[in-house]
Amino acid sequence: MLRIIDARTSEPAPAAPARRAPTRVEAHAPGHDTTGLRVLLVADLLVRALELDGTPTWALLTGVDEKAGLRAAAAALGMRPFEDGGAAGTGAGQTVHVVREGEASSDGTTVAVARVDTAGPGPDDPDALRLALLERHHRARVRLDAAVLDDARDTLARWRRAVAAWARQPSRPVPGELRDRLRAAWEDDLDAPGVLRLLRRVETDPDLPDGARFETYAYADRFLGLHLARDIGAPA
Repeated sequence: MLRIIDARTSEPAPAAPARRAPTRVEAHAPGHDTTGLRVLLVADLLVRALELDGTPTWALLTGVDEKAGLRAAAAALGMRPFEDGGAAGTGAGQTVHVVREGEASSDGTTVAVARVDTAGPGPDDPDALRLALLERHHRARVRLDAAVLDDARDTLARWRRAVAAWARQPSRPVPGELRDRLRAAWEDDLDAPGVLRLLRRVETDPDLPDGARFETYAYADRFLGLHLARDIGAPA
């Protein structure tokens, strides 16, 4: 079961109700900036992890005036659509609030997201920005600079080439132990860095067939949302 650290109590709390009722995920973006985008990214990861566990979700955006611009930037980063925070719904089993660090919600489990510090011009590659933000746990602050974004861009290019090559080999299932470790990572307070570390091991494991590497990356990408299979079928 997915458990997250509740910022109100600093204790683990379940992110889904026991009977699979819908979870309402409210992203309280502090503004149309990179920290606001990171709040939405963590909410997107939460929605993805809940859905992978079979829990229906309802994603909402509140707390920012320029919602159209923020929604457009979020879509460029591969995030699911967020409805207006004022929308009414029925049947929600519980509410999880995703907020910037230092802010609090009046009720419900709260996920706190650390600030992003940006050095230099803003990033021009949404996928590289998404990976750079995923490299650090959401409770740790991130400093973005040209070197960090270039490294993320290079990693994505390498992984996409590898996934496209692995896809041409006979398919093999994700090893059960590896699947369990991936799920354990994202179900432990949305540990995206832990998922990425596992993918780096899979990339170089000499005992793993290429078909299993492909399926592992495709499976993990359902949580990460990095479009790792984008170059399948493209000219080598």
